[in-house]
Amino acid sequence: MYTGLQHLHSGIAYLALLALIVVIIYALIGSLSGREFTEKDRKIAMIAFIFSHVQLLVGLILYFVSPVGFSLLTGGGAMSDSTARLTALEHPLINIIAIILISVGYIRSKKIAASRGKFRSIYMMYAIGLVLILSRIPWNSWLN
Repeated sequence: MYTGLQHLHSGIAYLALLALIVVIIYALIGSLSGREFTEKDRKIAMIAFIFSHVQLLVGLILYFVSPVGFSLLTGGGAMSDSTARLTALEHPLINIIAIILISVGYIRSKKIAASRGKFRSIYMMYAIGLVLILSRIPWNSWLN
C-alpha cells in the first residue's frame, strides 16, 4: 500500500504541476489580451485546483502512513537533519500553504466582477503556489 501511494503521489504531482503551469500561462494571456473571462476559463482553472487538492489529499494520507513522515517528528532529531526536516516538516507545511493560496486565487476569482481581475487573481495566486511547491519538492528522491 505504501509503495502504491508513493507512486500515486508522484504521478499526480506531474499532472498537478503541468496543470498549474498551463493555467498560469492561460490566465496571464487572458489578462494581457483583455478578453472576457468565460465558463471555459473557470473550468480550466478548476482542473489545476482539483489536481492540486487531490495531490494534497494523497500526500496527507502518505504522510501519516509512511515510516518517514510524521514518525520523524515524534522520534526527535529530525530538525538537525536537513533531509528529514524536509520530509517531516517543510514539504508538507509549505505545500499546504501553497494549496491554500491556490484555493484563495480560485475562490477570489469567482467573486470578482471584472474579467481582468479574475485572470489576475488566478495567475498571481497559482504562480505563488507553484513557486512554493517547486521550492519544497524533494528533488533527490523524486527524480530517482
